[in-house]
Amino acid sequence: MSGHLLKVTRERTGRTQAQLAEDLRMDVTSVQGWESGRRPLTATQTGKLREVRRTLLRLGADPALLLLLDEALDADAVLSHALAGPPGGDLRDHPLSAWVVTRDTTHMLAWALTGVTPTAIPPHPATTARRGPVADSALLGEPERRAVFAHMRRTAELGHRAGDAGALLRRQALYLCSYDDAPDTAAWLAEMRRLLPPPRRGHWTPHWADQRSVAASLTRHGDTDTIHAFIADGMGDLGETANLNYWAYWLGLDPLPQADDTFMVTQPAGSWDGLALLRRLNNRLDPRLGCIDLNVHSVWSLLGTRRGLLAADPRLNDDLAQQVTTLLDGDVVSRQSRAELESVYYGLRLHRV
Repeated sequence: MSGHLLKVTRERTGRTQAQLAEDLRMDVTSVQGWESGRRPLTATQTGKLREVRRTLLRLGADPALLLLLDEALDADAVLSHALAGPPGGDLRDHPLSAWVVTRDTTHMLAWALTGVTPTAIPPHPATTARRGPVADSALLGEPERRAVFAHMRRTAELGHRAGDAGALLRRQALYLCSYDDAPDTAAWLAEMRRLLPPPRRGHWTPHWADQRSVAASLTRHGDTDTIHAFIADGMGDLGETANLNYWAYWLGLDPLPQADDTFMVTQPAGSWDGLALLRRLNNRLDPRLGCIDLNVHSVWSLLGTRRGLLAADPRLNDDLAQQVTTLLDGDVVSRQSRAELESVYYGLRLHRV
């Protein structure tokens, strides 16, 4: 993934592989190897990688793409581990057991598994000529995708057997499995959910995060009942706190890396920007999203927790009112979501007076 992102970044500067190699004072075969994946960037010395970034920035590269290179390198570590074979006996060696993955890293992995370009990559209307042995897509071949998904299923199952010690690994491997379009994926996800203790309102355990992820995963396969049940049964004060803290981390508003999911309930109040989170969640009030009811509930909960947000940005209020009106005029949200949207709409009207 890092090689493909490097290729995209280079092409947007208008430089050829040969020209970039000249800028870096190195052989063109090295650049070709990075971009094709034959010479992984994960094996490149840190100093050289920093030089590549600085050179691309000087050449006019989009800084947002350069920042995403870290997420692409993290995705490479996960994919390389999965493609090396079945998970080993010590689950602590698995990269997904080491840190809580963010949205951008997850979307980098999804880019390799589904071919869908991450939303964090800025659009670029210009077309550029490709030269050299570089793939046109980040999508892995079918045999590699099947190997990754097989590895992730086995990893999730082993994580489940490990109990609380394997909860993070299980959750993250299971979520990646939801990108699998195999006919039995939905049934397998449902079975993995059945093995978990049910969520309890007002209680939080590492399995709460697992239940949230598997419910979100099942929406990708057309099951929305599970996310409705999770919202009804798994919130309460601790659940609301965990949900908003996780959103802030997932969307990059809490920049500190986390080693496990306990930060969801231990993170201090006010440690992230509530207005920034409202902006990000407003963009997720899209009726086409399977998790629309969780997104609606999260907006409603955020506004109830940070009561001054609707007074902070009138333009955001206008955008939010348009999104809320669209959802209320449609028929895609649950009864609970409709009531929450009406509450949000009432609050918006009060701040317009």
